[in-house]
Amino acid sequence: MRFLTRSAKGQNIGSRLYFLESSGDKYHMFKLKNRQFEFDVDVSKLPCGVKGALYFTSMEQDGGKSKHPSNAAGAKYGTGYCDAKCPKDIKWVEGQANIKGWKADGEGSGKGDMGVCCPEMDVWEANSFAQAFTSHTCNPLTSKVCTGDQCGDTSANRYNGFCDKDGCDFASYRFGAQDFYGQGKKLDTSKKFTVITQFITQGNTNKGELIEVRRMYLRQDGTLIQNEPVKVQGLDKKADSLTDKFCQANKDITKDQNSFKEHGGMKAMGQAMKNGMVLVMSIMDDKEDKMQWLDGIYPPNGSADKYGVKRGPCDPNSGDRQNILTGNPAAEVVFSNVKIGPIKNPTTANKPTGIKQKRSTYHI
Repeated sequence: MRFLTRSAKGQNIGSRLYFLESSGDKYHMFKLKNRQFEFDVDVSKLPCGVKGALYFTSMEQDGGKSKHPSNAAGAKYGTGYCDAKCPKDIKWVEGQANIKGWKADGEGSGKGDMGVCCPEMDVWEANSFAQAFTSHTCNPLTSKVCTGDQCGDTSANRYNGFCDKDGCDFASYRFGAQDFYGQGKKLDTSKKFTVITQFITQGNTNKGELIEVRRMYLRQDGTLIQNEPVKVQGLDKKADSLTDKFCQANKDITKDQNSFKEHGGMKAMGQAMKNGMVLVMSIMDDKEDKMQWLDGIYPPNGSADKYGVKRGPCDPNSGDRQNILTGNPAAEVVFSNVKIGPIKNPTTANKPTGIKQKRSTYHI
């Protein structure tokens, strides 16, 4: 996926893709609870200020076509997008043009009065310098149009909307493991590698409540790399996964409101997964915050010495769009070899288990 695409008609910045059923007219619904999800990724050409993302959202399988007769396009044409940010830049919402209150940004996009909210599981948000995986819960658990305060898109009402915009995140660099991820580091981002995510449930059953999201990696030589544990004040031992306790401990330290808990925490995320979620892949920059929340100092006026403020090594201006287009016009991310199946023993993730297990592989 390329950040900048040029054609005879002009240029396009960023892109987003959805995973369809083989029929081509419905999104494939992934059931993630008690499952292991894997993919290969190459972030070697992703600079500061640009992220490649692979994530799941609670979109409707047909893109809303059956519920909204005026939506004749459906999933085949990419309609029905939603996420926990309640985006207002969607031009076509539930079969209606998002024209009321629309303010163009002069670059082919803009924002209208309507946003579209739904739970979001960010399995991967990264460039070659920093990465995070984050769970965002919402009420309700399915796609919902918002207006005004329901969207939570101002600092005054950020925590009054349908969704948890902050999320519960595990970001290695942010929480102290600064030598773990990056070019030439333990997980070397100059080379392709495999990302493995496990969605652990109570009792290790498909019906159990979601209680943990685990992460590990595979180098291309087959070496298994466990997620680097980080020390979090208030926890008995170092943490290397997402749990309700991990989220609460981090919010206590940073003094951030625990909107994740208020919107149901891990249990609610698991309930959204039960319904099935759509796989989305994207590449983008961040005009508002210049991607500093991922790879720099955030909030901008925060002290780099304060826990959780320094999220990566990137300069504050590295995410400026013009700087990216001038210095890194060939920025791209490559996702491939997507797999989902039963959870494996992490100590043998790169070895045959001797047990036949059904594992679906998707080539993209």
